[in-house]
Amino acid sequence: MFVKHGMNSGFSSLASSAVLRRQQFLIRSLNGYSVSDKIRMEAVKCLSGGASLEANAESVLRAIAPSLDPTRHKGQAGKIAVVGGCREYTGAPYFAAISALKIGADLSHVFCTEGAATVIKSYSPELIVHPILEESYNISGVNDEGKRDISKKILSEFDKWMERFDCLVVGPGLGRDPFLLECVSKIMTRARQSNVPIVVDGDGLFLVTNSIELVSGYRLAVLTPNVNEYKRLVQKVLGCDVNDQNTHGELLSLSKQIGGVTILRKGKSDLISDGEKVQSVSIYGSPRRCGGQGDILSGSVAVFLSWARQCNSAAERESTISRTNPTVLGCIAGSALLRKAAALAFEHKKRSTLTTDIIEHLGQSLEAISPVS
Repeated sequence: MFVKHGMNSGFSSLASSAVLRRQQFLIRSLNGYSVSDKIRMEAVKCLSGGASLEANAESVLRAIAPSLDPTRHKGQAGKIAVVGGCREYTGAPYFAAISALKIGADLSHVFCTEGAATVIKSYSPELIVHPILEESYNISGVNDEGKRDISKKILSEFDKWMERFDCLVVGPGLGRDPFLLECVSKIMTRARQSNVPIVVDGDGLFLVTNSIELVSGYRLAVLTPNVNEYKRLVQKVLGCDVNDQNTHGELLSLSKQIGGVTILRKGKSDLISDGEKVQSVSIYGSPRRCGGQGDILSGSVAVFLSWARQCNSAAERESTISRTNPTVLGCIAGSALLRKAAALAFEHKKRSTLTTDIIEHLGQSLEAISPVS
């Protein structure tokens, strides 16, 4: 099992400890990296309950959630950016961005249209809001050359911030305006060039399904489709309808076909694959299916993905420890925490449970699994 580790002496000292070595061997086994058959069998039994595909999500959470350390400075616990939000949709980007903060990220940005910015700012002063995106209706009188100039300006503004982010969440409340999607495509391409992880949700999945090259082969990309978004992905990439009789094999094939992109298929049990193996998270959540829970998930995955990458960076200093896959770990942790928070919120609010109620229970749920030391 995983053992909770502290950070008072920094990741460097942790990387040399026997405890972290055991943790990393188990995590590596979870993601299918080469270890001896004996170690793999023991680790899979510990993490997945024998032949089951169920991930030991609580162990993953304990392993990657950092302790609070007074010697660390602002930004070291995560800097997340949400790209989304237009005049029709302002709640989704807020839910994703505020969830990242509630879990423990230090800074959370939202890049949205001007029509959405003031509304999103009014929800919380904690968010850093950038009203740089444009929709077609706002530039209807501009010629093609002018639109190209606007697009370049948007990309230039985003470039000023790119290197500061540990992860991007693309899609919550984005909408489907053609000019806006074109600009976001360029932002995603630039993020990929800068090796910044990308979590794609909502209308970002609409964009990716129609332009699969944006994420194809990028192993730091995570797609989080619901049942309908998954159906469209399968039809586009595999050229067939969803096969409910071969759920795991189909998900594995889909991830492989897109070049090892990690896919979190949302459902009664969340299924996760990076093209190597399939893991599931079946922790009971809530029967109340209020809109916005997917936005909480995308913000959560972004934070845990960035924390998992920090753990991997520490492990790289130890030659006997192989690099693990942070995208799968981030998905497992994000899925488990959302489900636990939803269950806790439903326990208090029952049928009247809203997304904001679930968000308020994120910290409590994480503390119950991985107490602050």
